[in-house]
Amino acid sequence: MAAKISHADVEVGTELPARSFPVTRATLVRYAGASGDFNPIHWNERFAKEVGLPDVIAHGMFTMAEAIRVVTDWTGDPGAVVDYGVRFTKPVVVPDDDTGALIEVSGKVAVKNDDGTVRVDLTAMSDGKKVLGMSRATVRLA
Repeated sequence: MAAKISHADVEVGTELPARSFPVTRATLVRYAGASGDFNPIHWNERFAKEVGLPDVIAHGMFTMAEAIRVVTDWTGDPGAVVDYGVRFTKPVVVPDDDTGALIEVSGKVAVKNDDGTVRVDLTAMSDGKKVLGMSRATVRLA
């Protein structure tokens, strides 16, 4: 696979298509099974509240993975991501209802490098709060 976006066609300020990702308790259970992270703060409401959380929270790595999907969907190639890092700023609180939570992600090209890469800065929000800080991906374009 190769990135479908041409480096020549991208400028600083180019906005990536925003996405929203729903998260339910069932999503967290499936992620726990796939990742092996069965920490009870991600599935047990009583435990989460006992340790001072408002409710069950999504796994940080799950939130990070959902956010980078904006970039991989834009490029058409997950292998185009050269580097990716975030700071976890707020948890994604997932209530026990049919709706759950929503992670809303937008991205913008912040730096265009001469080597065919760009740096994309991502903004990830849930319930009006920024849940990832310094969310940046370096991406090799076509």
